[in-house]
Amino acid sequence: MYKKSVLLVLILAVLALTCKAQEKWISLFNGKDLSGWFIHGKAQWSVQNGILTGVGGMGHIYTDVICTDFEAKGTFRISAENASGNSGFYFRSNPPADNPDGFPRGYEAQICNSQDAFTGWLWKPGKPTGKATELLTKDGEWFQYRIKATGSHIQFWINDKLVMTYDDSEYKSGHFAIQGHNPGMKIEAKELFYLDLSIPK
Repeated sequence: MYKKSVLLVLILAVLALTCKAQEKWISLFNGKDLSGWFIHGKAQWSVQNGILTGVGGMGHIYTDVICTDFEAKGTFRISAENASGNSGFYFRSNPPADNPDGFPRGYEAQICNSQDAFTGWLWKPGKPTGKATELLTKDGEWFQYRIKATGSHIQFWINDKLVMTYDDSEYKSGHFAIQGHNPGMKIEAKELFYLDLSIPK
């Protein structure tokens, strides 16, 4: 009986360690070049001092990675010279088939500190959807975004503070993407990772 109990404990420990190993954050950005990404639109994307940087107008850079249920995180900074900074961290997003350079069809974690539907809001194409509780970010300052999407349940954290919770089931699966919105602004991103929470069927 004792031996069976010890064996059972060992099996459970191995299973727990296996599950924990599977919950590994995967890098989306290597800090060196744009490997693993593809571009649509006019925005110009480059890597400067280990930072993914977008300037020059409207456009999006997409990861090759496609996710359904996940947790993702990244560190972002937006700045503007002669215009308001506006960007977004997209998920479950895909380039429109009829206009690949247009706005992605999917969800956007807003990055903009100069309008009512500010950083922390959930947007659907052209429409503010899930309200953020407060504005915690400023132009020119780095902040961390964390996103969790499981089924229809979507949550955003900024600097580890929960700011948005919403349920919506329109978009099921797609790429991560970052937006360049208008000339005169710059969006920077680093430390981009995701955790795949999809359950194999």
